Amino acid sequence: MKSRRTQRDKSQTDKSPTDKSKTPGRDARGGSTPRGNGPSGNGGRTHPAGRRRRPRTPVRTNDQPGERLQKVLAAAGIASRRECETLILEGRVEVDGQVVQELGTRVEQHEQTIHVDGETLTKPKLAYYALHKPTGVLSTSSDPSGRPRVTDLVPPSLGRLFNVGRLDMASEGLILLTNDGELANRLTHPRHGVEKTYHVQVAGHPDPKILADLRKGIYLAEGKAQVVGAKIKTRRKQSTILEIVLAEGRNREIRRLLARVGHKVQRLVRVAIGPVRLADMPAGAYRPLTAPEVNALRKAASGDPVPRQEDSRPPVSRDKPR
Repeated sequence: MKSRRTQRDKSQTDKSPTDKSKTPGRDARGGSTPRGNGPSGNGGRTHPAGRRRRPRTPVRTNDQPGERLQKVLAAAGIASRRECETLILEGRVEVDGQVVQELGTRVEQHEQTIHVDGETLTKPKLAYYALHKPTGVLSTSSDPSGRPRVTDLVPPSLGRLFNVGRLDMASEGLILLTNDGELANRLTHPRHGVEKTYHVQVAGHPDPKILADLRKGIYLAEGKAQVVGAKIKTRRKQSTILEIVLAEGRNREIRRLLARVGHKVQRLVRVAIGPVRLADMPAGAYRPLTAPEVNALRKAASGDPVPRQEDSRPPVSRDKPR
């Protein structure tokens, strides 16, 4: 019995972590181990296999002066702030010749050179347009299939514009076009609660309880969704036209909500975004926003109550798709 204990104790002693039989800086197979405080040689941090390290960039940290890069890009009219964040994460933005992929990076636009997709960033004059999107037109910046987009309905001479929010391909109505990424972000973010108004033709005749349920909230796949307002505008023989107001913009939200209560959408038209209204603008036409409309949109996006503006809109234009 004593012999077995002695052998076991000796074996454990051989396996002790204080065993100095291995040469420091060499692994068990004789290879070199990385320098540093941990097995990865970078202060104990490990990098999972296959993950690329982000490039080092000469940019400011969050406690230094400057604006966040995504905010600078949005203010320059590249895209909305969320879309600019995607551009950064995809490695399509360079600062002083080096790729930046860190969200929250601070830059000084007047001191540093910024490129997006190889083009130097400039600060264009801000522009704002209202457009009546027809059905069959996409609300997207690009389409591999070459289908018509909202931005194809305005001439290239207007400069680089992007749409604020989206309407699905089967829907029509008011869409705003701008190069003001900061305002676009405020108009689309649910936190600011900018209301969008829709006229929706549905099959059948919804009763008051269904409208109350829409206002109270109905559960969709991603959670509870509700409308700000829902009322009947017109009753027809086999259909009803509803006025629905939303303060958020989930994908095909109105169509899915009405499908859940048993009323299929036959036609959906967005007639207002905050204080800006579609009015009688024909499908495919566009017009510049007036200064009072732009100011009213800014107030709506800040959460302040906005009085309805007088109708002082300029004439609309109709251009053939590019």
